[in-house]
Amino acid sequence: MDYELEEMRRQMQTLKDKLEKQEIVNEHIIKKSMKKNVDSIARRYYVLIAVALLMLPYGYWAFVMLNGFSHAFWIATCVMMLICAAATYYNSRNVSNVDMTRNNLVEVGKRMARAKKFDADWLFLGIPMIIAWLGWFVYEVYKQDSDVVSSPLLWAGCVGGVVGAIVGFSIHFKTQRQYQEIIDQIEDITGE
Repeated sequence: MDYELEEMRRQMQTLKDKLEKQEIVNEHIIKKSMKKNVDSIARRYYVLIAVALLMLPYGYWAFVMLNGFSHAFWIATCVMMLICAAATYYNSRNVSNVDMTRNNLVEVGKRMARAKKFDADWLFLGIPMIIAWLGWFVYEVYKQDSDVVSSPLLWAGCVGGVVGAIVGFSIHFKTQRQYQEIIDQIEDITGE
């Protein structure tokens, strides 16, 4: 009888040990998945910052030199690009240098939630800014060609605006989805 009881205790301890190892392995896999999402978001932010900064000299060439737009339009475009780059950099600080294995996951979850909210709130500034910029773009086209409707430059701008909106919203929704995945995974691990 004592032998059977001792054998059951040993089996229970073996089962506990296996479950703990399984939990550690699962946590490691989840952290690896979170790290992959964080790295993807950080890379995307760095690419967006680089594109915004490259728009400064490109904008001069495309708008002023090639199409004869005003310097004021180019300067406003540069200011807008710098604001976008600064906001993206500001939010990237929440995801860069996040070490999931060493940092407190609750704190990482708070940083991800803060970054997700900032990314969502950015649309309330970004969309009106783009609409105002597009209005000015149409005005600059009008100054070049009073028959705005038949202007190839206007239609190129419209196509570029639609493509830009589609790409921008797809990037935004993918980023939001990845933030939510990270937050959900952290909640699964921490139980909060």
